[in-house]
Amino acid sequence: MSTSTAPLIEAPQLEGWDHIVSGKVRELYVPAGVEPSAAEEVLMVATDRISAYDHSLQPGIPDKGRLLTGISLFWFEQLAEIVPHHVLSGTDVPAAVAGRAVRCRGLDMVELECIARGHLTGSGLADYRAGGSVGGHVLPSGLAEASRLEPAIFTPSTKAAPGEHDENITVAQARELLGEDLTEQLESLTLAVFERARRIADERGIILADTKLEFGRSRIDGTLMLGDEVLTPDSSRFWSADTFTPGRTPPSLDKQFVRDWLTSPASGWSKGSTDAPPALPAEVVAQTRQRYVQAYERLTGQEF
Repeated sequence: MSTSTAPLIEAPQLEGWDHIVSGKVRELYVPAGVEPSAAEEVLMVATDRISAYDHSLQPGIPDKGRLLTGISLFWFEQLAEIVPHHVLSGTDVPAAVAGRAVRCRGLDMVELECIARGHLTGSGLADYRAGGSVGGHVLPSGLAEASRLEPAIFTPSTKAAPGEHDENITVAQARELLGEDLTEQLESLTLAVFERARRIADERGIILADTKLEFGRSRIDGTLMLGDEVLTPDSSRFWSADTFTPGRTPPSLDKQFVRDWLTSPASGWSKGSTDAPPALPAEVVAQTRQRYVQAYERLTGQEF
């Protein structure tokens, strides 16, 4: 989880837990008195903060922490047969953060963002237009915005230090960083997770365009596990199948809506600017929440 300058006073004090990190959208805790780097258990609390282009934005999105936690827990359950995951409990948590906290196994995270792409959009489309390939995968000519990639492709990126940007790299570069065996394992797991999730989303009328996964090794036995959040509107692109038109960017059920507003003339801000982004208007906040609720309800089948 990337860190930012989010003020530590936002993190609630929780009996029996020491607060250790404020991220852009989460707070992390370890059991009181335990050295963070050796903690075999971590409490991950999702806030209502939202980030884009490496900036924490104001204001937050009401209920976002609960929505993301519920979606992640749904997916971890669906994926348990494919890959071990870090969740210990989504219910046995302090009452003050119930519904938006998860007790997790402590992991030493792999320094790689594991991205699977099932449709061509975003930075993947930009790379394709620039050189005909994405993540080292040479793709057919003539592809356009939202073109389906079959099979999906693994396109890793570096994990940036706080205040810096992730950088797309090739699979060959990932092998140089992590070694061939680990990179192949990450690629295999990432694509297996994506294909399983894509089938489940398809059944619910949702297109999973791409997603970012993170993996780490258990501090108990070294097992490679799926960690962080998984397949949420913060880490994935979700499109409604009934509004999908190849060649056009479909309306999203994720935070792309916020990114689009930030880079529109309405915001008056440029993502290359050194200035902080402007506050989100009330209508953008409300519509973002509506999209997250719709993603939650359609994916999990539960009313929020």
